[in-house]
Amino acid sequence: MLSFTRWKATLILMTAFVVIMLAAPNVLPQSWVDRLPRAMRTHMTLGLDLQGGVHLLLQVDANDVRRVQLENLRDDVRRVLRDSRIQVQGLGFQGNAVVARLREGQNGDLALTELRKIPQMIGGAFSTSGQYDAEVSRSGDTFTVTATEAGIRDKVSRAVTQSIEVIRRRIDATGTTEPIIQRQGLDRILLQVPGAKNPEEIKKFIGDVAKLEFRLVDQSMRVEEAIASRPPADSVILYEEVKEGNRVVQQVPYLIQRRAIVTGEDLIDAQAAFNAQQAEWVINFRFNASGGRKFAQATTENVNRPFAIILDNKVISAPVIREPILGGSGQISGRFTAESSATLALLLRAGALPAPLTFVEERTVGASLGQDSITAGTNAALIGSAFVVVFMFATYGLFGLFANIAVLVNVLMMFGLLSLIGATLTLPGIAGVVLTVGMAVDSNVLIFERIREEAHSGRSVMASIDGGFTKAMGTIMDANITQLITSVILFYLGTGPVKGFALTLGLGIITTMFTAITFTRYLVVLWLRWFKPVRIPL
Repeated sequence: MLSFTRWKATLILMTAFVVIMLAAPNVLPQSWVDRLPRAMRTHMTLGLDLQGGVHLLLQVDANDVRRVQLENLRDDVRRVLRDSRIQVQGLGFQGNAVVARLREGQNGDLALTELRKIPQMIGGAFSTSGQYDAEVSRSGDTFTVTATEAGIRDKVSRAVTQSIEVIRRRIDATGTTEPIIQRQGLDRILLQVPGAKNPEEIKKFIGDVAKLEFRLVDQSMRVEEAIASRPPADSVILYEEVKEGNRVVQQVPYLIQRRAIVTGEDLIDAQAAFNAQQAEWVINFRFNASGGRKFAQATTENVNRPFAIILDNKVISAPVIREPILGGSGQISGRFTAESSATLALLLRAGALPAPLTFVEERTVGASLGQDSITAGTNAALIGSAFVVVFMFATYGLFGLFANIAVLVNVLMMFGLLSLIGATLTLPGIAGVVLTVGMAVDSNVLIFERIREEAHSGRSVMASIDGGFTKAMGTIMDANITQLITSVILFYLGTGPVKGFALTLGLGIITTMFTAITFTRYLVVLWLRWFKPVRIPL
């Protein structure tokens, strides 16, 4: 139908105008952008290949995840048998299993019954793979509790997921905009930080585990005796590093209980501050309700006992509990500088990494190379678009002008949608823009050729134009929907550059369908109303 009611025409023009205006903040001065409504302050971020930056590929230490799971399994076995008053002669590791050997005369049937409860204690009854996290077997007075490979893989997968969120919080907290953080395979993480210049600083910042724990100091024996012989089974020897500048001048040993009173997972805030009375930098922290209750109970029950503040298995300080700490907050001191206290507070707020990360690959893209990419991509887009504009105008005359206007609106709307979702524009994304220009023109070519065929068959101007739009619409819809499905598949299955190309292409298909179906038709209808032609200039 070659008719547009006033409300339809207004809706088409307003849609195009609003979406195009979303792209305006990308070219306006920042002072102007600040005056816009908050919803209009949308912008695209240039990717690593356009503005330079740091590319890192990290790997979660699966062996550490395995070690931690086995240690937790050993502690569970020890606790279950102790609570059941069953004495063990030996408790150790064998591969992926914890092996417990009972003393003579102990109740083996009871031990087997209690140990079989352990798999239901570990992360729920089942792992996400549908397998038990541990299996229990018996041979005489020897019991073997084995951590399954499926359970370990599940723990590694969850460690990667948690690490991604921790890295995202740490990077965003520094003010870096739009980092690209993606999972790769089972245990790897891709991190791209556009605009960053110092990879070592980023590596140090995200590589720190920042695992905070509050544990009691074991006073059952002197730490020197524990070093000379062997510490109790429930305790471990940890050290406090005394530094002069960046140099460690002394390591002070402590005998620390393995069980943590409270961990950093219960922290809801941590801020660096200067303690004027002690003339030193400290970190003020605050627990959530659960952590506050546990901390209050522990400090109430252990007045006049020392407890250790431990970060990444290193003792920060070991003060004595002088009175119960009931407010759910406290203070960490430990020879901090202004910079180190601020960094540690930030790491504690972001959360601890579940496992250490190793850096598998590192690349730095210079800003000059990024500028070369922008220049090359922009030149390619301009040259390609110029050829398209000239071809359309030379081939279809006035109708080619309509098509060129529609293509311009199409590209501007695409940038508006990219800005709306805060997309990162990469070099493959620019390729998607260029391809969109060709696709948009292709839709107009189909319409104009059908109009030309209708006119050559002797139909009137109105009938030819109406027939051209109507009969070409099925082909246009089929072609664009097919490509949209392809771009969706590329987006969900691809990574990195492929994903950026698929996103730009998909949005370009949506805007192409809008301009081909409505905007180009509206321009033709306006021409018919204003000039009332007797023939079609095709």
